[in-house]
Amino acid sequence: MPQSRPLTLLFADVSGSTKLFEQRGDVVARQLIAQILEGLSVVCRKYDGRVIKTIGDEIMCAIPTAMDGVDAAVAMQRHVATDPTCIANHLAIRIGLHFGECLVEDDGDVYGDAVNTAARMAKLAGREQIVTTASTVAGLRHTPFRSLGTAQVSGKLQAIDIVDIIWQENPAGMTMVQSALGIGTPGLDNRLILEFKGRTIELTPTSPPLTLGRDPGSSIVVESDCVSRSHAVIEFQRGQYILTDRSTNGSFFRIEGDDEQRVHRDEAKLRRSGVISLGKGSAQNADALIYFRCP
Repeated sequence: MPQSRPLTLLFADVSGSTKLFEQRGDVVARQLIAQILEGLSVVCRKYDGRVIKTIGDEIMCAIPTAMDGVDAAVAMQRHVATDPTCIANHLAIRIGLHFGECLVEDDGDVYGDAVNTAARMAKLAGREQIVTTASTVAGLRHTPFRSLGTAQVSGKLQAIDIVDIIWQENPAGMTMVQSALGIGTPGLDNRLILEFKGRTIELTPTSPPLTLGRDPGSSIVVESDCVSRSHAVIEFQRGQYILTDRSTNGSFFRIEGDDEQRVHRDEAKLRRSGVISLGKGSAQNADALIYFRCP
Protein backbone atom coordinates (compact mmCIF):
# COMPACT_ATOMS: atom_id res chain seq x y z
CA MET A 1 0.00 0.00 0.00
CA PRO A 2 1.28 3.51 -0.78
CA GLN A 3 2.34 5.57 2.23
CA SER A 4 1.91 9.32 2.64
CA ARG A 5 4.95 11.27 3.76
CA PRO A 6 6.38 14.80 3.36
CA LEU A 7 9.17 15.05 0.80
CA THR A 8 10.87 17.59 -1.40
CA LEU A 9 10.34 16.68 -5.05
CA LEU A 10 13.00 18.15 -7.31
CA PHE A 11 13.08 18.20 -11.10
CA ALA A 12 16.20 19.32 -12.98
CA ASP A 13 16.66 19.32 -16.73
CA VAL A 14 19.49 20.30 -19.02
CA SER A 15 19.14 23.58 -20.90
CA GLY A 16 20.80 23.65 -24.30
CA SER A 17 20.46 19.94 -25.03
CA THR A 18 18.57 20.43 -28.31
CA LYS A 19 21.42 22.46 -29.80
CA LEU A 20 23.90 19.96 -28.34
CA PHE A 21 22.32 17.12 -30.33
CA GLU A 22 22.36 19.23 -33.48
CA GLN A 23 26.01 20.21 -33.09
CA ARG A 24 27.61 17.08 -31.60
CA GLY A 25 25.40 14.27 -32.90
CA ASP A 26 23.22 11.77 -31.05
CA VAL A 27 25.93 9.50 -29.65
CA VAL A 28 28.17 12.18 -28.18
CA ALA A 29 25.22 14.26 -26.95
CA ARG A 30 23.66 11.28 -25.15
CA GLN A 31 26.98 10.53 -23.46
CA LEU A 32 27.38 14.11 -22.29
CA ILE A 33 23.80 14.32 -20.99
CA ALA A 34 24.24 11.02 -19.14
CA GLN A 35 27.43 12.36 -17.58
CA ILE A 36 25.65 15.50 -16.38
CA LEU A 37 22.71 13.58 -14.93
CA GLU A 38 25.08 11.27 -13.09
CA GLY A 39 26.75 14.30 -11.53
CA LEU A 40 23.35 15.58 -10.40
CA SER A 41 22.56 12.13 -8.96
CA VAL A 42 25.72 12.25 -6.88
CA VAL A 43 24.71 15.64 -5.49
CA CYS A 44 21.22 14.33 -4.72
CA ARG A 45 22.60 11.45 -2.67
CA LYS A 46 24.84 13.80 -0.68
CA TYR A 47 21.67 15.34 0.72
CA ASP A 48 20.11 11.98 1.67
CA GLY A 49 17.98 12.05 -1.46
CA ARG A 50 17.31 9.42 -4.06
CA VAL A 51 16.78 9.54 -7.78
CA ILE A 52 13.25 8.49 -8.70
CA LYS A 53 13.84 8.45 -12.45
CA THR A 54 15.61 10.06 -15.37
CA ILE A 55 13.74 10.87 -18.57
CA GLY A 56 15.78 12.10 -21.51
CA ASP A 57 17.66 15.13 -20.21
CA GLU A 58 15.66 15.42 -16.97
CA ILE A 59 16.13 13.97 -13.49
CA MET A 60 13.51 13.60 -10.75
CA CYS A 61 14.65 13.37 -7.13
CA ALA A 62 13.03 12.90 -3.72
CA ILE A 63 14.78 14.53 -0.76
CA PRO A 64 13.61 14.23 2.87
CA THR A 65 13.37 17.87 3.98
CA ALA A 66 12.75 21.31 2.50
CA MET A 67 16.15 22.56 3.67
CA ASP A 68 18.02 19.63 2.15
CA GLY A 69 16.01 20.02 -1.05
CA VAL A 70 16.93 23.69 -1.40
CA ASP A 71 20.57 23.00 -0.52
CA ALA A 72 20.70 20.17 -3.08
CA ALA A 73 19.25 22.45 -5.78
CA VAL A 74 21.88 25.11 -5.04
CA ALA A 75 24.65 22.51 -5.05
CA MET A 76 23.44 21.15 -8.41
CA GLN A 77 23.49 24.61 -9.99
CA ARG A 78 26.98 25.32 -8.66
CA HIS A 79 28.20 21.92 -9.82
CA VAL A 80 27.04 22.52 -13.38
CA ALA A 81 28.26 26.13 -13.41
CA THR A 82 31.83 24.97 -12.70
CA ASP A 83 31.81 21.74 -14.72
CA PRO A 84 34.26 21.97 -17.66
CA THR A 85 32.06 19.82 -19.91
CA CYS A 86 29.03 22.03 -19.34
CA ILE A 87 31.04 25.21 -19.82
CA ALA A 88 32.62 23.97 -23.05
CA ASN A 89 29.23 22.98 -24.49
CA HIS A 90 27.25 25.99 -23.18
CA LEU A 91 25.02 23.78 -21.06
CA ALA A 92 23.15 24.72 -17.91
CA ILE A 93 20.25 23.37 -15.88
CA ARG A 94 16.90 24.65 -14.67
CA ILE A 95 15.41 23.35 -11.44
CA GLY A 96 11.93 23.29 -9.94
CA LEU A 97 11.09 21.87 -6.51
CA HIS A 98 8.33 21.72 -3.91
CA PHE A 99 8.03 20.32 -0.40
CA GLY A 100 4.74 18.61 0.46
CA GLU A 101 2.88 15.41 1.14
CA CYS A 102 3.49 12.60 -1.37
CA LEU A 103 2.25 9.08 -1.89
CA VAL A 104 5.21 6.70 -1.93
CA GLU A 105 4.60 3.36 -3.62
CA ASP A 106 6.22 0.09 -2.56
CA ASP A 107 8.49 0.29 -5.61
CA GLY A 108 9.72 3.73 -4.50
CA ASP A 109 7.85 5.78 -7.09
CA VAL A 110 6.02 8.87 -5.85
CA TYR A 111 2.71 10.46 -6.80
CA GLY A 112 0.41 13.21 -5.70
CA ASP A 113 -0.14 16.93 -5.64
CA ALA A 114 3.42 17.69 -4.53
CA VAL A 115 4.80 15.95 -7.61
CA ASN A 116 2.53 17.96 -9.92
CA THR A 117 3.48 21.20 -8.18
CA ALA A 118 7.21 20.48 -8.40
CA ALA A 119 6.89 19.64 -12.09
CA ARG A 120 5.10 22.95 -12.65
CA MET A 121 7.92 24.80 -10.87
CA ALA A 122 10.42 23.14 -13.20
CA LYS A 123 8.42 24.27 -16.21
CA LEU A 124 8.48 27.85 -14.91
CA ALA A 125 12.23 27.83 -14.27
CA GLY A 126 14.60 29.33 -16.77
CA ARG A 127 18.20 28.53 -17.56
CA GLU A 128 20.42 28.68 -14.42
CA GLN A 129 17.35 29.24 -12.24
CA ILE A 130 15.76 27.53 -9.22
CA VAL A 131 12.02 28.09 -8.84
CA THR A 132 10.01 26.83 -5.89
CA THR A 133 6.87 27.60 -3.94
CA ALA A 134 6.87 30.23 -1.22
CA SER A 135 5.62 27.56 1.20
CA THR A 136 8.78 25.52 0.62
CA VAL A 137 11.11 28.30 1.76
CA ALA A 138 8.82 29.56 4.55
CA GLY A 139 10.74 29.29 7.80
CA LEU A 140 14.07 28.49 6.14
CA ARG A 141 16.62 30.93 7.44
CA HIS A 142 19.61 32.08 5.42
CA THR A 143 17.94 31.16 2.12
CA PRO A 144 18.17 34.15 -0.25
CA PHE A 145 15.21 34.41 -2.62
CA ARG A 146 13.00 36.88 -4.41
CA SER A 147 9.31 36.74 -5.19
CA LEU A 148 8.15 35.90 -8.70
CA GLY A 149 4.51 36.60 -7.97
CA THR A 150 1.96 33.85 -8.49
CA ALA A 151 1.43 30.93 -10.86
CA GLN A 152 -1.39 28.57 -11.70
CA VAL A 153 -0.89 24.87 -10.98
CA SER A 154 -3.09 22.22 -12.55
CA GLY A 155 -5.64 20.91 -10.06
CA LYS A 156 -5.47 23.98 -7.80
CA LEU A 157 -8.24 26.57 -7.86
CA GLN A 158 -6.07 29.35 -6.45
CA ALA A 159 -2.78 30.61 -7.84
CA ILE A 160 0.20 29.92 -5.57
CA ASP A 161 3.08 32.19 -4.59
CA ILE A 162 6.40 31.27 -6.18
CA VAL A 163 9.98 32.37 -5.59
CA ASP A 164 13.36 32.33 -7.29
CA ILE A 165 16.21 31.05 -5.08
CA ILE A 166 19.38 33.11 -5.43
CA TRP A 167 22.13 30.52 -5.63
CA GLN A 168 25.06 32.45 -7.06
CA GLU A 169 27.88 33.36 -4.73
CA ASN A 170 27.78 36.93 -3.37
CA PRO A 171 24.24 37.75 -4.51
CA ALA A 172 24.86 41.47 -3.88
CA GLY A 173 22.59 41.86 -0.90
CA MET A 174 19.59 40.12 -2.43
CA THR A 175 18.90 38.02 0.67
CA MET A 176 15.15 37.69 1.21
CA VAL A 177 14.29 40.22 -1.48
CA GLN A 178 10.61 39.40 -1.53
CA SER A 179 8.47 41.16 -4.16
CA ALA A 180 11.62 42.95 -5.29
CA LEU A 181 10.08 43.78 -8.63
CA GLY A 182 6.56 44.31 -7.35
CA ILE A 183 5.38 41.31 -9.36
CA GLY A 184 1.92 40.20 -8.44
CA THR A 185 1.32 43.24 -6.27
CA PRO A 186 -2.28 44.47 -6.45
CA GLY A 187 -2.63 47.66 -8.45
CA LEU A 188 0.26 47.06 -10.83
CA ASP A 189 -0.55 46.50 -14.49
CA ASN A 190 0.82 43.06 -15.38
CA ARG A 191 -1.48 42.41 -18.32
CA LEU A 192 -0.61 41.20 -21.80
CA ILE A 193 -3.08 42.16 -24.52
CA LEU A 194 -3.15 40.23 -27.80
CA GLU A 195 -5.08 41.04 -30.97
CA PHE A 196 -5.77 38.59 -33.77
CA LYS A 197 -8.15 39.17 -36.67
CA GLY A 198 -10.29 41.67 -34.77
CA ARG A 199 -10.36 39.63 -31.57
CA THR A 200 -8.77 40.93 -28.35
CA ILE A 201 -7.50 38.63 -25.59
CA GLU A 202 -6.26 39.89 -22.25
CA LEU A 203 -3.93 37.83 -20.05
CA THR A 204 -3.13 38.42 -16.40
CA PRO A 205 -0.59 36.63 -14.16
CA THR A 206 -3.30 34.23 -12.99
CA SER A 207 -4.63 33.41 -16.48
CA PRO A 208 -4.24 29.82 -17.71
CA PRO A 209 -1.69 29.26 -20.50
CA LEU A 210 -2.78 30.61 -23.88
CA THR A 211 -2.32 28.04 -26.65
CA LEU A 212 -1.66 28.86 -30.30
CA GLY A 213 -1.86 26.46 -33.22
CA ARG A 214 -3.86 24.79 -35.94
CA ASP A 215 -5.81 22.61 -33.52
CA PRO A 216 -9.44 23.80 -33.23
CA GLY A 217 -9.15 23.64 -29.44
CA SER A 218 -6.35 26.22 -29.33
CA SER A 219 -6.98 29.57 -27.64
CA ILE A 220 -5.91 31.23 -30.89
CA VAL A 221 -6.47 29.10 -33.98
CA VAL A 222 -4.18 29.87 -36.93
CA GLU A 223 -5.11 27.84 -40.00
CA SER A 224 -2.01 27.40 -42.13
CA ASP A 225 0.00 24.46 -43.44
CA CYS A 226 3.16 25.87 -41.86
CA VAL A 227 1.55 26.01 -38.40
CA SER A 228 1.69 22.97 -36.12
CA ARG A 229 -1.43 21.70 -34.36
CA SER A 230 0.07 22.58 -30.99
CA HIS A 231 2.42 25.32 -32.11
CA ALA A 232 3.19 27.55 -29.11
CA VAL A 233 2.10 28.66 -25.64
CA ILE A 234 2.10 32.06 -23.96
CA GLU A 235 2.00 32.20 -20.16
CA PHE A 236 3.14 34.28 -17.21
CA GLN A 237 6.39 32.82 -15.87
CA ARG A 238 9.10 34.19 -13.60
CA GLY A 239 7.44 37.60 -13.51
CA GLN A 240 7.01 38.06 -17.26
CA TYR A 241 5.10 36.74 -20.25
CA ILE A 242 6.93 33.97 -22.06
CA LEU A 243 6.35 32.60 -25.57
CA THR A 244 7.32 28.91 -25.72
CA ASP A 245 7.58 27.36 -29.18
CA ARG A 246 6.74 23.65 -29.61
CA SER A 247 6.46 23.56 -33.38
CA THR A 248 8.11 22.09 -36.43
CA ASN A 249 8.77 25.38 -38.22
CA GLY A 250 9.31 27.73 -35.31
CA SER A 251 7.74 31.03 -34.28
CA PHE A 252 8.82 34.51 -35.31
CA PHE A 253 8.40 37.60 -33.16
CA ARG A 254 9.42 41.21 -33.39
CA ILE A 255 9.49 43.62 -30.47
CA GLU A 256 8.91 47.23 -31.47
CA GLY A 257 12.22 48.84 -32.37
CA ASP A 258 14.07 45.50 -32.70
CA ASP A 259 14.76 43.09 -35.54
CA GLU A 260 12.57 40.03 -36.05
CA GLN A 261 13.76 36.89 -34.26
CA ARG A 262 12.97 33.19 -34.64
CA VAL A 263 12.43 30.90 -31.66
CA HIS A 264 12.30 27.12 -32.22
CA ARG A 265 11.62 24.62 -29.45
CA ASP A 266 12.71 27.30 -27.02
CA GLU A 267 11.26 30.31 -25.23
CA ALA A 268 11.34 34.11 -25.59
CA LYS A 269 10.27 37.01 -23.41
CA LEU A 270 7.47 39.25 -24.66
CA ARG A 271 7.91 42.90 -23.66
CA ARG A 272 6.70 46.33 -24.71
CA SER A 273 4.74 45.69 -27.90
CA GLY A 274 5.23 43.78 -31.11
CA VAL A 275 4.01 41.06 -33.40
CA ILE A 276 4.09 37.24 -33.47
CA SER A 277 4.04 35.16 -36.64
CA LEU A 278 3.68 31.37 -36.53
CA GLY A 279 5.55 29.11 -38.94
CA LYS A 280 7.11 31.82 -41.12
CA GLY A 281 8.32 35.39 -40.98
CA SER A 282 5.85 38.24 -40.63
CA ALA A 283 6.61 39.55 -44.13
CA GLN A 284 5.24 36.30 -45.59
CA ASN A 285 2.37 36.03 -43.14
CA ALA A 286 0.62 39.40 -43.20
CA ASP A 287 -2.90 37.96 -42.95
CA ALA A 288 -2.21 35.88 -39.80
CA LEU A 289 -0.21 38.14 -37.49
CA ILE A 290 -0.78 38.23 -33.73
CA TYR A 291 -0.17 41.65 -32.19
CA PHE A 292 0.73 42.01 -28.51
CA ARG A 293 1.36 44.82 -26.05
CA CYS A 294 2.19 45.09 -22.37
CA PRO A 295 0.39 48.18 -21.01
